[in-house]
Amino acid sequence: MSSGLPIKLNGTVIITGGTRGIGLAYSCAAAHAGANVALIFRQRREDADKAVEEIQKKYKNVKVKAYQCDVSDVEATNKTFHQIDQEMGNLSGLMANAGRSVVKPAMELNEEDFRVVFGTNVLGVFNSCRAAAKIWQESHRSGSIVITGSMSAQIINQAATNKPLTQAFYNSSKAAVVNLTKGLAAEWAPRVRVNCISPGYVDTDQTRHMDKNIIKHQEENVPLRRFAEPREISSQAIFLLSDLASYMTGSDVVLDGGQLIW
Repeated sequence: MSSGLPIKLNGTVIITGGTRGIGLAYSCAAAHAGANVALIFRQRREDADKAVEEIQKKYKNVKVKAYQCDVSDVEATNKTFHQIDQEMGNLSGLMANAGRSVVKPAMELNEEDFRVVFGTNVLGVFNSCRAAAKIWQESHRSGSIVITGSMSAQIINQAATNKPLTQAFYNSSKAAVVNLTKGLAAEWAPRVRVNCISPGYVDTDQTRHMDKNIIKHQEENVPLRRFAEPREISSQAIFLLSDLASYMTGSDVVLDGGQLIW
């Protein structure tokens, strides 16, 4: 994170999907701000172990641990969050970041594709947020939640000029969590703040593996700057999680490098 106004976090922050991409940037930023970090992963144990080692090596004064959990499973999510609160102590924040996409034409999408995308991107986000909020409500504590949305909630990305990137379920799932943010913020105020970060194009390992034609089109059509660095997204997320944003809830902060200006 860049120098400037210091952001400090206390207690333990859970990051779902916290071992890769933007989620890994969130995890590093939370540790940098002084929080203990609990990384939630679904399958890739090797990525989780690598992320824990990398973060712990750099930030020796915080606790870092990975927990395997499918956040689309409500019972598993509740159990894992309670375990984290007990083992790592003082759950103070959640970054609900886990997300999945299926890229194929709408005519080819099926019920299983819907379950894969909405099960993680919407139900998984809801399960995670509710599990954290229940802990805070039952223990009479306060907490802060940041949900990862996307500028795709508002636009249809193009794979080439006038050619849509075929991810209808992903786009609509992100639109759902932007509105979910507002609903949860309204119900849980003032004890729990809930905000959303909606990134545009971000330079991560995942984007580097995208089709070269898609990347070329995106680079040519993002007006102010091509791709954000992960730290530019994570720093804003950490701000929303912190007490510096104590008057913010129900917000959707779009970080798209100016894409939606046009």
